Amino acid sequence: MATNVDNSPAVTSGSWVQPAARPPYLRRRLDAAPFRIGVIGTLAIAVLGPVGLIVYQSFLDGPFFSPRSQLSLDAYRYILSDPSFYEALGTTVLFAFGMVAVAVPLGSILAFLLTRTDIKAKKLLEILVLMPMFISSIVLAFGYTVAIGPSGFVSIFFRETIGFVPWNLYSLGGLIAIAGLSHVPHVYLYVSSAMRNLPSDLEEAARSTGAGIWRVSRDVTLPMVLPALVFAASLNILLGFETFGIPLVLGDPNGIMVLTTYIYKLTTLFGVPTYQLMAVVAMVLVLITLPLVYFQRRILRHSRRYAALGGKGGRTTSLKLGRGGQVLALSLIGLWLFVAVVLPIGGITLRAFVDAWGQGVNLMDHLTLANFDNLMSVPSLFRGILNTVLLSVVGGAIAVLIYLLVGLAGHRNTGLSNTVLDYIVLLPRALPGLVIGLAFFWVFLFVPLLTPLRPTLVSLFVAYVVVGLSYGLRLLQGTLIQVGPELEEAARTTGATLGRTWRDIVIPIVRPGLVGAWALIMIIFLREYATGVYLMSSGTEVIGSLMVSLLQTGAMDTIAALAFISILLTAGGLTLALRLGAKVHD
Repeated sequence: MATNVDNSPAVTSGSWVQPAARPPYLRRRLDAAPFRIGVIGTLAIAVLGPVGLIVYQSFLDGPFFSPRSQLSLDAYRYILSDPSFYEALGTTVLFAFGMVAVAVPLGSILAFLLTRTDIKAKKLLEILVLMPMFISSIVLAFGYTVAIGPSGFVSIFFRETIGFVPWNLYSLGGLIAIAGLSHVPHVYLYVSSAMRNLPSDLEEAARSTGAGIWRVSRDVTLPMVLPALVFAASLNILLGFETFGIPLVLGDPNGIMVLTTYIYKLTTLFGVPTYQLMAVVAMVLVLITLPLVYFQRRILRHSRRYAALGGKGGRTTSLKLGRGGQVLALSLIGLWLFVAVVLPIGGITLRAFVDAWGQGVNLMDHLTLANFDNLMSVPSLFRGILNTVLLSVVGGAIAVLIYLLVGLAGHRNTGLSNTVLDYIVLLPRALPGLVIGLAFFWVFLFVPLLTPLRPTLVSLFVAYVVVGLSYGLRLLQGTLIQVGPELEEAARTTGATLGRTWRDIVIPIVRPGLVGAWALIMIIFLREYATGVYLMSSGTEVIGSLMVSLLQTGAMDTIAALAFISILLTAGGLTLALRLGAKVHD
């Protein structure tokens, strides 16, 4: 055996010496190292830079760009001694856990009915059940306002029929009920995925002993999907702390504040931007939500320990509902769809085509298209629609490429760099979109090279990419897993470089998944609104941010028209995603 100058073994053959080939897995790791370092470094700057600026701003006594600002704990003292902060914090906790109490039971029941029973129209219902997840929460909140608010169409009907309205939409209970109903799809998504992987043996055994279907679901099915239930509950708590649109639209009229709307109220508390106070509240949110995100990922990682599969695979057989069970199940799902989908979307649709509504108003006398004419005639509103489409379609496609690079950096990587990548991706999920938008506003204001880009769509696009990072990467990772490792190893053993292996083997195989991921990310960008609140300026308007700003002026006609356009765009995006084969219920 000979050795090279680098002390690596060599293989002799006649009169020449050939270095021994490294094992393919080792060669792959060494070849990928520069790429991974580059991707992780860039991602760290994009994510940790804004977060670091929030931390820095929280320890100043004024705006970070002011030369007179000094290190201080005054902002922390003010916030931690402000009764309104504790009121908002307590309301947020009640709101988040109330969402769980509404969404988890309903989502679990829907998941059981649509995955474990022979309910009719299953494929159609699976799509309809997920609808609220694809609609912006501020659009849904506005829809409920015009449908069942104090002057809503349904409220007026009840007042004229029975003399009073038996609910109060602008109460904390109203907020919790609406938020819980609109977040049912998030529970359904994870619980149904777990239920699809369960065998039917135990359920059939329980049915053979005379147990009814509801008892089977309670005593057999639900305990087996407990990890998914816990994960869904923790996800809803996290979303409860991050929610902005629903509390802003439904809570603000009655003085109900959560932490996100409290931050929004701090914007000009003293007549000037109080960035240091906003940064402190953002730090509180990070300290609360980051452990929740970490807890979620640990549950998801170890959920297979609780699987109940036996033998050579789980045999799944739909439980028979019978005629009475079919009627009851379809009625339950129909009632939820009516409240969670038909009411808000119907309210927006009706409101968008009338110029007045209220007690004693005949809607047929007020039908009009003037609300949409206004969108075309006001430059900022028209730009907002165009920008929304441009960001979602073109920006979504570029985002897929970025997420693909990040996914490839972690593809078949089990080393330390993958752990670092995991935590960087995890961090944006711990921040509400409102806070991320604020942080990027500061970054584009603070970094001289980026300042010219602040009034352009580039600033919004970068913030959108970071907000959608976790979701987009999960889509791409699920697609990359479909590539068998033996295909990559075969290419490497023939001498192909890592880049050529990805170009000729991996990417062609996952291309259909990339197209489907683009369609879903396009919808995520369409529904985003909070991220652009602070980044919005002349030329960077988007539909959601325009709605937030118009709420302060009470321009309900314009808001209704914008909300209707948003629903049409979302419906178009979802239809495209389904036609491209995207799996919305995986």
